[in-house]
Amino acid sequence: MNITEISIKRPSLIIVLFSVFALLGIIGYKNLSYELMPDFNQPVVVIRTVYPGAEPNEVETSVSRKIEDALSNLEGVDYLVTKSLPNASIIIANLKYGTDLDKTMQDAQRYIDNIRKDLPKDILSPVMSKVSPNDLPIMSVSATSNLKPTDFYQKMKDDYLPQIQQLKGVAEITILGGEEREIQIKVDKEKLKLYKLSLYQVVEAVNRSGIDLPAGKLQTETENNSVRLVGKFNTINDIQNVQVAMPFPNSPVYVKDVAEVVDGIKEITSYSRYNSKNGIGLMIKKQGDANAVDVSKLIREKFQTIEKQNANAAIKFVVTDDSTDNTIAAVNSVVFDLILAVILVSLVMLLFLRSFRNALIVLVAIPTSLITAFAVMWLLGYTLNLMTLLAMSLIIGILVDDATVVLENIQRHLDMGKEKRTAAMDGRMEIGFSALSITLVDVVVFLPILFLQVFVADMLKQFSVVVITSTLTSLLVGFTLTPWLASRIGKKEDLQPTNFFNRFLLWFEHQLDKFISWYGKTLNWVLNHKLIFTAFVLLLFVGTAVMMKQGIIGKELISTGDQGKFRLALEFDKSTSIQQNNLVSEKIENYILKQPEVSTVFSNVGGPSTGIGSLGVGSANKSEFTVQLRIKNDELRNAGIKKIPTEQFMRKLRDDLQKEYSGINFSMIALGLIPRSAPIEITLSGSDLNQVMQTGNDLKSVIEKIPGADNVRLSVEAGSPEFKVIPDKDKMQRLGLNTAYVGMNLRTAFSGNDDASLTEKGTEYPVRIWLDKFSRKNEDDVKQLNIVNPMGVPIEIAQFATIERDNSPSLLERKDRQPAVTLTSDALGRPSGTVADDVVAYLKNNPLPDGISMTWGSDIKRQNDSFGALGSVLLISFLLIYLIMVALYDSYIYPFVALFAIPVAAIGAFLALNLSLSNLSLFALLGLIMLMGLVTKNSILIVDFTNQLKAEGKHYKEALITAGKERMRPILMTTLSMAIGMLPIALASGTAAEWKNGLAWVIIGGLISSLALTVYLVPMVYYVVDKSKEKFSNKKSI
Repeated sequence: MNITEISIKRPSLIIVLFSVFALLGIIGYKNLSYELMPDFNQPVVVIRTVYPGAEPNEVETSVSRKIEDALSNLEGVDYLVTKSLPNASIIIANLKYGTDLDKTMQDAQRYIDNIRKDLPKDILSPVMSKVSPNDLPIMSVSATSNLKPTDFYQKMKDDYLPQIQQLKGVAEITILGGEEREIQIKVDKEKLKLYKLSLYQVVEAVNRSGIDLPAGKLQTETENNSVRLVGKFNTINDIQNVQVAMPFPNSPVYVKDVAEVVDGIKEITSYSRYNSKNGIGLMIKKQGDANAVDVSKLIREKFQTIEKQNANAAIKFVVTDDSTDNTIAAVNSVVFDLILAVILVSLVMLLFLRSFRNALIVLVAIPTSLITAFAVMWLLGYTLNLMTLLAMSLIIGILVDDATVVLENIQRHLDMGKEKRTAAMDGRMEIGFSALSITLVDVVVFLPILFLQVFVADMLKQFSVVVITSTLTSLLVGFTLTPWLASRIGKKEDLQPTNFFNRFLLWFEHQLDKFISWYGKTLNWVLNHKLIFTAFVLLLFVGTAVMMKQGIIGKELISTGDQGKFRLALEFDKSTSIQQNNLVSEKIENYILKQPEVSTVFSNVGGPSTGIGSLGVGSANKSEFTVQLRIKNDELRNAGIKKIPTEQFMRKLRDDLQKEYSGINFSMIALGLIPRSAPIEITLSGSDLNQVMQTGNDLKSVIEKIPGADNVRLSVEAGSPEFKVIPDKDKMQRLGLNTAYVGMNLRTAFSGNDDASLTEKGTEYPVRIWLDKFSRKNEDDVKQLNIVNPMGVPIEIAQFATIERDNSPSLLERKDRQPAVTLTSDALGRPSGTVADDVVAYLKNNPLPDGISMTWGSDIKRQNDSFGALGSVLLISFLLIYLIMVALYDSYIYPFVALFAIPVAAIGAFLALNLSLSNLSLFALLGLIMLMGLVTKNSILIVDFTNQLKAEGKHYKEALITAGKERMRPILMTTLSMAIGMLPIALASGTAAEWKNGLAWVIIGGLISSLALTVYLVPMVYYVVDKSKEKFSNKKSI
């Protein structure tokens, strides 16, 4: 008894089986969470070490190189990039795909711990993190209130943030802007001179006074008391009355004698505004495994609670950006496409199957197959994301294939007048082999993707698993539910023109018969004029090749899409102060807000950048605006403007700003669904730093001239101006001083020392000791700084050191322990892959100097890896399709004939890409892979039926024409249902549409061209093969 017989005779078994599937599917669906994309972690580990007050050269020699050496034994490292910045060392370990990230991080931590003792004492502990889209803020928030700025900041830090931080799934929160309270001891250097004191003595006195110390215990046999010395500062008065020295008996010098103690604010390092209103900016990140949509919901609820509790302080949290809005919009649009696809496929089924009853039998395959996919996704820990939902909406057409092919054949047997059960059994048995092979062909195409080890593997795996499980379930439905339903409710069709609908169906049937008989005649003509048809097909291939050469189709990994949002970064001269930066930034921000197209502007002045690949370190001469344009129809109507492409607005804005504000570097990047760094990134490295820099500058000037390359920049540039204090070691030692002691005095004078603290109402505020503002302005202030030697003699720095002006590099970079420079560029108005191709073409004709090696990074590296891997998937799939058919048909020649359907599909696929102006992206390639399985089905149906007819004794030419005509209906049905089911996706607009469009157009174009050509080409090749075999056997018999 085979499976179909069981389902017809004992349906309870099948009903139980599908009920279990449905139950698992419903449980799975309820437990699946939303996210935008599967987490495609790129295996990159970043090690960040902060070294306060150190210059890049110092950071490189004493921190970066030591950590590099420690990591040299780390397994799975592809290459190391080291960036030494002022105050920080950043080491980026790019790992090979497939490396276990967590294990590598543990190993790296162990190696760094081993050398911790060799690193400078002043560094903060090295912090390690992964680079992943998950590490980007999911929300930007602007908080305002009518409290005093310092009180608001303190409340935010001590009260509100801990409440948000304890929510499930919230990771790190970065604060931008705001004013933090700080007690400042501003020391007057003239008074120090007067009292013959050094700054270091003031620091020592304050730090030693303001402490609590546990002293021990008092114990008797009956009680036990601890003893504690209480010395903490509680008021400013306490600090003012700290005794610094006593030069003469009974005449102490207090802090108030040499310094002014004020209740001030900490030096501002960043400002945050939303629509030009000052506030505290918050960047909220989620934990790696948390679901962004759920986290966002929890945070919003917590904000409302805090606002209610603090209504009198008028605290307001405005969410300026929430990445989950896009997630929900993208997911909803795919679900809409899915529903539309089901409706369209149902209509196609109704037309071809001629009755509601038959259409219903076929449509049962859709929910039963999809519900199994939900169960599998849940069991494998997948989520409802763009890839899994896209897979579902794309395969609606495939899911009905098996049921259609089986039911169409059962209907043929019913129309012959057979009894229901016999017709169901015979119809299924006759076509079963074809149904099995067309399903296996669909599935086998996606198998190689499951074994990929590249950047896109995680994304495509989920897509592939959904396609494979749903398609295999649909085969099971075609072999069980379809014949069972047909054996119960199927009947011979005898359409009478009793109503309009029936008349329409009869008319359609008549047209279809006319079309099939016309096809029979043309097929006969093609078989008699093989050379003419071959020449025609070859001409089409040549035409396609010429079209591809025109360069209309661009290349990019994943299109950004137009979300109406972009980031504008300003970079001022290196010596610009944060206050000056803020003044100009505010003017620019107001100018942007006046543009009618602009909806909101979130400003981050001097704070750490938020993009992917950001080093997490702010800079006083940089600002960043996140600009959202009006994109909703009602917003545009109210403003009385038309929607314009974001890139067009970005260009216009930059041109206007450059005219008004020269000397500022404006860089911009459109923000899409997927966060991205600069798409074009080239790292040059070699043993000679000067040669590396020279090559970098030469290449930069070349790339700047390439159309589409925008904001081309080098990572290593002339740095910030600095004063070098160069001591004469001999003089210094004679005066009783050493380098460490002088260095400590200098650092305290110009950076301040904040080891002490003042406690008020249980809250600790930092106390900073440094020179007053007037003593920290120019070169002379450094020269005149007094340092008191151990004999108590004040000595000016000018007595033993010279001061030189210099420019320190703003960043030093190394790749694999060699000097390096990274060249980055954005792509504006042209796909990144196409711009990169121009760079490659230039380098082919103008190779780099000897000793300089070049590595592509960012999007282009991923694009090359992914396209290469998917190219090999195409070849392996081609081979697997052939092998499966060899196994099914026990022949090596006929499967080869069936494969002729694949090349002709490429003609339509590329034509469709060209006409729809889509780029050759990751998704278009995925469409090509999917297409291979889809178009082979048509030729399988023809080849399989021809083989059957030949076995019945018909001549191959007659068998081919009969098979072509008999199989035309299922071929038309499956192809049209697939193509029409894709239309909503191809024509979709809105969130994430640009990804889906290219994919759907490739499949629609390929299906149509393959339909038009396969039904002639495959029979023709079959005819040639059989004729050759016939001639060969005739020769043998002679």
